[in-house]
Amino acid sequence: MSNGERVGGEVELAEKSGGGRGGGRDVSLVETAGGQPPEKPISLTRLIFACMVAGGVQYGWALQLSLLTPYVQTLGISHALSSLMWLCGPIAGFIVQPLVGLWSDRCYSRFGRRRPFILAGCLLICVAVVIIGFSSDIGYALGDTKEHCSVYHGARWHAAIIFVVGFWILDFSNNAVQGPARALMADLSGHHGCNAANAIFCSWMAFGNILGYSSGSTNDWHKWFPFLMSKACCEDCANLKGAFLIAVVVLLICLSVTIIVAREVPLCQVNANLQLNGDQVKNEDEQRSGIFSAFKSFKNLPPGMPSVLLVTSLTWLSWFPFILYDTDWMGREVYHGNPNGSQAQIDAYDRGVRQGAFGLLLNSIVLGIGSFMIEPLCRKLSARIVWVMSNFIMCVAMAATAIISTWSLHDYHGSVQDVITADGHVKAAALVLFASLGFPLAILFSVPFAVTAQLAKNEGGGQGLCIGVLNISIVVPQVIVALGAGPWDALFGKGNIPAFALASAVAFVCGVVGFFLLPKLSRNNFRTSGVGGFH
Repeated sequence: MSNGERVGGEVELAEKSGGGRGGGRDVSLVETAGGQPPEKPISLTRLIFACMVAGGVQYGWALQLSLLTPYVQTLGISHALSSLMWLCGPIAGFIVQPLVGLWSDRCYSRFGRRRPFILAGCLLICVAVVIIGFSSDIGYALGDTKEHCSVYHGARWHAAIIFVVGFWILDFSNNAVQGPARALMADLSGHHGCNAANAIFCSWMAFGNILGYSSGSTNDWHKWFPFLMSKACCEDCANLKGAFLIAVVVLLICLSVTIIVAREVPLCQVNANLQLNGDQVKNEDEQRSGIFSAFKSFKNLPPGMPSVLLVTSLTWLSWFPFILYDTDWMGREVYHGNPNGSQAQIDAYDRGVRQGAFGLLLNSIVLGIGSFMIEPLCRKLSARIVWVMSNFIMCVAMAATAIISTWSLHDYHGSVQDVITADGHVKAAALVLFASLGFPLAILFSVPFAVTAQLAKNEGGGQGLCIGVLNISIVVPQVIVALGAGPWDALFGKGNIPAFALASAVAFVCGVVGFFLLPKLSRNNFRTSGVGGFH
């Protein structure tokens, strides 16, 4: 890759000419085309607000994870089929992230390389969120039923189709934002280093999660905004609608701050700097950015990336069953509810989903605190050991979900006077499990991307493409889980326990594989790296 592909906005680091592989004099990457002195390094305060969009996107993502799998089952899509709905994420990640990563590496917009993609993706997220929130109303208008939602509990297929369309748009848009947002932090991190960018990004993610899961666990949106209720949209639907409309407002605020604060140097200006300093910029034939060009670029990935991709895939294979079904598990196995059962079972399921969202809120708090512990741990133990350690923690945690589920089902003897409740001890154990998973989740959201960024830096850059390729290793296991979780669970009784038990075994295998295959990066390199891409 040429220098023109890999340098970003206000990166203060001086890279060697020739992509880091050869000698040459240092080049100041923030010097203007007219030979003006370089700008001041980005301040820590501005770096913090430059990635605020991560918090806005994560707010909507938290709502998506906590509420949408349970909600779509109320529209008539079964528990087994609901897993297929999540195939849009892997498909979008496989196609969109590598392409957008490569295109943003080579974007010549006067507004910078990353911000145009972030802006377009966020606007599409807003459209998708509105479609999802009003899917029941749209389905009612298309003729699903003329009965009031309080008395009709059958399938609503028009609403389900509208919902799935909005869901797919949402996942494609999320993928269009995530890659450039990570690469933007790599561009801007400068002398603050990859760990500072990592802590900031994870903190915004935790902040977005806290807001999202708080909104998801709140059951009063229909009281605060009664106009959201309609014949097709009762209390639970109105609560989802209110939470998602607030997500639009939060996202637009965060997007505005990032667009204003994250001032990028256009790539044409960076190329002019390189030419002034005697560096060569690739011609247009070498700059092709079509889909085949993106996948041909995989051959230029740095050494060590195949091992990182393999371990990342195994890590996410152990995480996705819990990520997709955490609140559903709380509603079914802990609270003994059923979204398609009797009214008592439906109420119990809804209470479980809200408690699951509260558990994810606790998880996010631990995630935010844990993100600041990763740097000292990686300095002391190395990034490889920290990553492996997180997999063994996940192994124990997934085994614990199966134990808690068995405990809960063993102590449950049916409803009493049509009221279904969860055992207090079982509920407390489930919430403790939710919270404790925040620490390995902080590792998952940072260390793989930090390792990838360091490998890319060692080979001369191109973090936009590398992050997009890393995302492929995340979406492949999601395809496996989406296609296999439903039949696997149905084989053992239509619950979540079988998938969680299998996830525990995969996490153990991943820990062993990671210990032997992950690259042994220098602890000092991980600490002082000036680039980084983070989830």
